[in-house]
Amino acid sequence: MSVIVVFLAVIAGISGWWLSQQRLMSKPWLEQGAVVFPGTESGSMPAAKLGLGIFLAVVGALFALAASAYFMRMGISDWRPMPVPKILWLNTGVLALSSVALQCALVAARRQQSDTLRLGLVTSGITAICFLLGQLMAWRELVDNGYLLTGNPANSFFYLLTAMHALHIVGGLVALAVTTFTAWTVEWRTGRLRLKVELCAMYWHFLLFIWIALFVLLNGWAARFVDICRQLLT
Repeated sequence: MSVIVVFLAVIAGISGWWLSQQRLMSKPWLEQGAVVFPGTESGSMPAAKLGLGIFLAVVGALFALAASAYFMRMGISDWRPMPVPKILWLNTGVLALSSVALQCALVAARRQQSDTLRLGLVTSGITAICFLLGQLMAWRELVDNGYLLTGNPANSFFYLLTAMHALHIVGGLVALAVTTFTAWTVEWRTGRLRLKVELCAMYWHFLLFIWIALFVLLNGWAARFVDICRQLLT
């Protein structure tokens, strides 16, 4: 249970900081000057961004519960740790590059640099697809070495966690494809496109954070850290 508490605390901290930057607790009726309705000025938070924030909080809780189940299942005698394919290191770097490219696209959208914006979106999409292909290669390597889905609970958790993350990447690619298409239309200078790019960047950065947490978990580093903390507390 300590793992899920720590994970949820991190998610809550990030969500609290993000919401504080969006003036969620502001009182516009007490502010002087012209009345500004939500979504009409840069300081307010669009409904789409708030909705995405709530969705990411739910997704974070889902992965936290899965990580908690992973730790509890490790304590049973039939648990046999499986080797983590080395290609996951490369996949992690590719996903990080995808996130960086999308952040560059967001900066370009704010500066109205169309060429850089389009390059960033395309680069992010291509690297994300490469990440998914790398995950397929990792699964194929494990299957060829005899680590099947039903072979051991450790195997099942590996496929479950990585497949959950991959499905969220696929969903993000759909939104990224729509945003990239919009960037090639006459709407690329509008705030609508900037909002789409910002939402994609938020989602991508979150998935990168989730993947790094899963990577640490699957490599056994999280379990070692928890053991060290328990030894220090006892």
